[in-house]
Order: sequence, then structure tokens, then C-alpha cells
Amino acid sequence: MSNPTLGIIGGGQLGSLLAEAAKKLNIETVILCDDINAPAKNFTTNFICGSYEDEKIINEFISRVDLITFEFENIPYKVLKNINEHKTVLPKPEINKLVQNRYTEKDFLNKNDIRTTRYTLIKDEDEIKINQNLIPGILKTCTLGYDGKGQYKINSIKDIDKNIDFNNEYILEKIINLKQEISIIITRFGHQKYVVYEPIENVHEDQILKHSKIPADISDSLKEKSTDWAKKIVEDLDYIGTLCVEYFIDKNNNLYVNEIAPRVHNSGHLTINTHNISQFENHIRAVCGLEKIETKKIHNGKMINLIGSDISNYRGKTFADNEFFYDYLKTEIRDNRKMGHLTIIEK
Repeated sequence: MSNPTLGIIGGGQLGSLLAEAAKKLNIETVILCDDINAPAKNFTTNFICGSYEDEKIINEFISRVDLITFEFENIPYKVLKNINEHKTVLPKPEINKLVQNRYTEKDFLNKNDIRTTRYTLIKDEDEIKINQNLIPGILKTCTLGYDGKGQYKINSIKDIDKNIDFNNEYILEKIINLKQEISIIITRFGHQKYVVYEPIENVHEDQILKHSKIPADISDSLKEKSTDWAKKIVEDLDYIGTLCVEYFIDKNNNLYVNEIAPRVHNSGHLTINTHNISQFENHIRAVCGLEKIETKKIHNGKMINLIGSDISNYRGKTFADNEFFYDYLKTEIRDNRKMGHLTIIEK
């Protein structure tokens, strides 16, 4: 049987890296993106530009592929559900619907005995005042928002920003005494059949990931618990593909799940160089029904995200043989925009 043609919704750096991984496996890709300058057009076999809600565009996309995946989770559920009625979408659209809302996501985790920070649903300013036991806290929009967007730190009632639009629903999360942040990248191929990358330690600056390293500097018990929780999450979701679970660790070494990302993830970029099979290749293998290959770490390593004008210091630079520079080929340099990354492996 010939390899399927894979549709990818979204044309950012994750779409680019998925398309490159697919090419390595002789799988053609068609990327659908609403940005004519999307960097992934430089890496995919075919590129379609148009609105995710344009029926004609969607039908063209569906006609040219055998199955579909995506690089970001904020695609309207009704769009994915409609596509899935014609061609299989993996991960399943219902998973996206669950994790697109921070409140339903945390409820799912808590009901499965997985610890999160304390939280409550907020519909207006008075509900913040009623829940002062969660202050200091972070007020986050229930839907949309990433890299710190749609978030407000509330240290006291006086900090309630008059610009907060309570036409949106929010979740108020109790701030913990944060010690570390880690993530687990896991690819599930089927029932109790998965690849789990060991925990990755992450550092954020201005709520955007700046540094990642593997291995994480954590205890064996935290490594085991974070891995077990990731396995439980993908099994409970009946997930196919690569998923990231982001964790907080507090000063008392308690573990909390912060968020689930139902896709390949920025913190897993270093797996391209630290492992024989990257998170991207494993995702392609899983969603396309290809063979699961034993995945091994071949190097420890660290990654630096190149944000905004950082990229200018790296383009044209000469690198050591243990340094790997990735330019996302974005046409416009903007503040707080991920422009590329550098991975440094330990030999």
C-alpha cells in the first residue's frame, strides 16, 4: 500500500517541521493556512491558502488528502467535525473541543485524579471577589490565548483590570509557589502503545518559552509520576499522535498539570537532535498508521527559542558541529514572535 497524502491545518513552524518529518518518510503533505506568507509553504509538497471556514477551500483541501492532522488547537470544533465526516482527523476533533476550554480541560484532569492548581469559573467581576481564596491568582480566558495572551495576574481585588472584557468566560487559577516547569512529550500509536520522551525542563520569559533542556533536573519519583500521568491522559482520551503535557512543580516538589497541548510542542523541538526519532516523525508515524520504531535518546541537549529580533544575530552565523540552527523563514520579524531555535547537543 502506498503512503497516504497527509493534510496539515496550520502553516507555522510546527507545520513546517511536521512537513519536513513527513518528507523524510516519503509522505506528501498539503498544508491549509489562512496566511499567504505562512513559513510552512517553504517545506510542504502543496500549499492551500484560505479561510478555515470557507467551504470551497475546505472541500478542495479534503479532496487532495487521505487524512488530516493539525499544528495548533484553536481551530473551531465545527470545522474539524465537518472535515472528519469526510476524511479522518487525528487527533480526534472531540479532544480539541475538550482542551480548547481551560475549564473543561481542568475538570477532565481532576475527574481522572490528576492534580491541577485550584481554579474556578469566572463570569464577572463579582465572582472574583467571591473567590478571594484563589488570590493571588491568574485570570485566563477559557478559550484562545497562548504565550501569555488573555491573561491577567490578580494579586488583590485592586488589580482587576477595567479592560477585562467579561463578555468572555475566564478561569481563575491559584498561583503556586513555583520551583520548576517541565513537560512530557508522548506519542500514542494505539491502546497502551506509545513512545514517551523523558521529562524536559523549561524556562519561560514574559510567558513565552525561552529555554528547554533534556534531561530535566528532577527526582526519579517526579519523573515517574509525570510519565504515568501523561500515559493516563492519552489513554483516557484515546489519543492518536503526539501530545504534550505541561507541568508545574512547587517548592514542596508537588506536581501539577498546567495544560495539555494536543499536538507537537515547542518544548519538544530538541528531540530532532537528541533522539533517533523526533516528536514530529513519531506524530507522522502514528497518525498515518506507520510502524512504531523504538525511540532512543542519543544525546542530552538544550534548546534556545529565538524570539523577535534575536533571529538577526543567528542568520549567517557559523555554528559548531554540536549546534543546530533552525530558521522558520518567517517574512516579518515581530516582538514576541518565535522566529527560529538553536539546539545544542552534548557529545
